[in-house]
Amino acid sequence: MSWSFPIGRLFGSQLRVHATFFLLIAFIGASAYSEGGPSAALWTILFVLLLFACVVAHEFGHALMARRFGIRTPDVTLLPIGGLARLEKMPEKPSQEIQVALAGPAVNVVIWAVLTALFGLPDPDAPMELLAITPATMIPQLAIVNLVLAVFNMIPAFPMDGGRVLRAVVALFTDRVTATRVAAGAGQVVAFMMAFYGLSSGNLMLVLIAIFIFMAAGGESADVAMRDVARSLMTRDAMITEYEALRPEDTIQTAGTTLIRTTQHEFPVLDTGGFLAGFLTREALFHAMAKGNAAARVADAMQSVPTLSLTDGLEVVLERLGDKAPAVAVLDRDGHLLGYITRENVGELMVIANTKR
Repeated sequence: MSWSFPIGRLFGSQLRVHATFFLLIAFIGASAYSEGGPSAALWTILFVLLLFACVVAHEFGHALMARRFGIRTPDVTLLPIGGLARLEKMPEKPSQEIQVALAGPAVNVVIWAVLTALFGLPDPDAPMELLAITPATMIPQLAIVNLVLAVFNMIPAFPMDGGRVLRAVVALFTDRVTATRVAAGAGQVVAFMMAFYGLSSGNLMLVLIAIFIFMAAGGESADVAMRDVARSLMTRDAMITEYEALRPEDTIQTAGTTLIRTTQHEFPVLDTGGFLAGFLTREALFHAMAKGNAAARVADAMQSVPTLSLTDGLEVVLERLGDKAPAVAVLDRDGHLLGYITRENVGELMVIANTKR
């Protein structure tokens, strides 16, 4: 995810923090400082950090359960509105998806139970406000917030965990695309109601969360529909076969000239035997130009890309493209380049394929 950076690894997954998370900490700290001075700011920031530690635990609940079904989690990212465990894919068996979805809220329930058993419930007369955190109330309030997180996440609307459970249950009676559409529709209805309440009450954070839920629900529905179409297609249906290639010894200046006279955004780099050496992206080209490396070789700026055969399924292409690969190269049995596939032409193929249905 852009604007995020790694801070370590945990249980085999990279733990990342989004840059805007620190803006949230700074905002909350400043608000607490203005309300109660440095002591209030200190305890409030500590509470928020502990809360987000619980959020990370929630996400790793999903990740560790998914690992039981052979699904890796490359990274977990901490965002201002929560956490995001990026699973390679969600299990398509309803029973497995339910287990993965419930694992996160289950972690929050366990945290609530342990903290309540050790420290008791908060004083009912004490204010339950973020800016009113004290050493005496911090842990009991943290327990209550974990219970709230578990309940909130079980709302049967996508992308909350309850929405994934809803999709899995509906998928028992219909196809996955329809089930996702039902859960996503429920999520967008919930998002609309949250946004309306947030605007009415002046709660900007609630409005931002509603916008995120609305967009995530629509995105998941589109992604599942796209993958459903992809199951019936192969790499040969999507690959670009007319292109200009570069050689490793070509200069960045030569690549720039080629970029101007073509419509390509990425260029295969082939050695003298016609074998793929790598890909030069437009972004890498611009970066080299900006650093004054016009005379540098293309080989110094190119990058490797995933490779597939002509008969591999398009669903595999989507997985290989992932978040960072600029393209997927299609090779013949001898390793020669037949063509390549980008996100853009996959999207174009999906539009065409959908119109034929």
